[in-house]
Amino acid sequence: MVQNPKEDLIELRKKIRHSTAHVMADVVTRMFPNVKLAIGPPTEDGFYYDFLTETPFTDQDIKKIEKGMKKVIQRNLIFELHEYSRDEALDLNDNEPLKLEIISEIPKDEKITTYKHGLFEDLCAGPHVESTGKIPAFKLLSVAGAYWRGDENNHMLQRIYGTAFESKEELEKHLDRIEEAKKRDHRVLGKQLDLFSIHDEVGSGLVIWHPKGSRLRGIIEDYWKKKHYDSGYDLIYTPHIGRSNLWEVSGHLEFFKENMFDGMDMEGQDYYLKPMNCPFHIMYYQSDLRSYRDLPMRIGEIGTVYRYERGGVLHGLTRVRGLTQDDAHIFCTEDQIEAEVNSVLDLTDNVLKHFDLKPNSYCLSTRPSKAVGDDQQWQIATESLRKTMESRGLSYEIDDGGGAFYGPKIDVNIQDALGREWQCSTIQFDFNLPERFSLKYIGSDGEEKKPYMVHRTLLGSMERFIGVLIEHYGGAFPFWLAPVQIVIIPIADKHHEYAKNLESKLLSENIRVFSDNRNQRMNLKIREAQLLKIPYMLIIGDQEMDSETISVRIRDDSTNQVMNFDQLLSLVKV
Repeated sequence: MVQNPKEDLIELRKKIRHSTAHVMADVVTRMFPNVKLAIGPPTEDGFYYDFLTETPFTDQDIKKIEKGMKKVIQRNLIFELHEYSRDEALDLNDNEPLKLEIISEIPKDEKITTYKHGLFEDLCAGPHVESTGKIPAFKLLSVAGAYWRGDENNHMLQRIYGTAFESKEELEKHLDRIEEAKKRDHRVLGKQLDLFSIHDEVGSGLVIWHPKGSRLRGIIEDYWKKKHYDSGYDLIYTPHIGRSNLWEVSGHLEFFKENMFDGMDMEGQDYYLKPMNCPFHIMYYQSDLRSYRDLPMRIGEIGTVYRYERGGVLHGLTRVRGLTQDDAHIFCTEDQIEAEVNSVLDLTDNVLKHFDLKPNSYCLSTRPSKAVGDDQQWQIATESLRKTMESRGLSYEIDDGGGAFYGPKIDVNIQDALGREWQCSTIQFDFNLPERFSLKYIGSDGEEKKPYMVHRTLLGSMERFIGVLIEHYGGAFPFWLAPVQIVIIPIADKHHEYAKNLESKLLSENIRVFSDNRNQRMNLKIREAQLLKIPYMLIIGDQEMDSETISVRIRDDSTNQVMNFDQLLSLVKV
């Protein structure tokens, strides 16, 4: 068997982190005897363990727990695998209510395993390292609340997060990345740069875009629209609400209602805020009789949808309740599928490149055990996705059986400046909605046929994408994307008129500029412009007025360059 170093490293880290979680649980239960255990899995970047306790853990507690863990690691205790019957496992955990709940759901004839080190024993399927001494480097990071099994009707638990690595060097690199991520946190920068805000008075997960944030979003949307018009898409606008019968036909009220806001009674009819744009695009398709000559039909929209996300998962712009999706639906014939998928991937590459991003990985999700659509449809659609990626020389993972019940898909993941991966673009076949809405077109033989329908997003949601961009750039947007591109800083009142004339000339060149004419010291204005991460500062004093020049200071530089207006235009319009 060919060794895969990356997979081997992932497996090693999983073992180390799982083992460290057990060591943490061991120490916590000895330090706090009244604490009850929940679960403690490894994660992509570390591990956590959930505890049922009446008293929240403090920062001081975390330091003591970490100190105790180091002692357990130094003792080099062996991790021993044990096997029990269901009744034996129940006896072993008779004082652990959450463990008893887990055991009660395991089939009666199934053996149950635990791992033990020293006197601590925990329900676990593994894997683990050989002994506690094989945990080279770890760090406890934070504490947060978490509902048991993610259900807000269950107990609120205390979750301790940590991370562990195969060496102290790798741990330090990771901790450095965490510190850098804190500096780039889009929630902090969003406030500092005056881009957006979220208010309890309005509602959790509902974003108010400030003027600078609105300008940023508008730049992105204008670019998106142009790229789509150039790529043969027709863009539409659709309502924010729809009658209940629309969502009944689409299946959303049957399969997605828990993620929808409650209905509104209007004239005896229930209306719902839309959780997705798809049914409205289908209504447009059905607004006229379609022929094979009309296909492929590419319909796009930057449409705001509303989903009831639980309060515990809301996070700035990246997890909201009002999100604006860059949706598109492609209606096509069977022989057009591969060309359309290729076209979507071309557009994805082109758009992401414009934001200094690029696809980092691809995942093909195939048919699950329960699915709509016949075998032939699934095979044709899945093979078209597979062939397209292979023809482009793309390596991809397969999530066998991981597709949605209504069709196979490709997920495109991007990597930001910190090396973090984000799921961004999706190309998703849908066999469900064409069937539910009885979509059809007239084929070249005059017979009615059912079109293939491809749902795709490039950026995902505008809110989440902008949150990713803020952190990717650390708030220092490139010139073309910066909400304010230039600030003019006159040193004294007598320089205001020259600054105003310069501002007018730059505005006529479609440059986003303002003149800071406040009665404040020049150094303060420069400092504030740097905090706002404005790309260029133009300093205007006596020398610049007399010589009709401009002193240009770049965002990340402490020196000034003197140039005339034409030279400035050449600099900023590169």
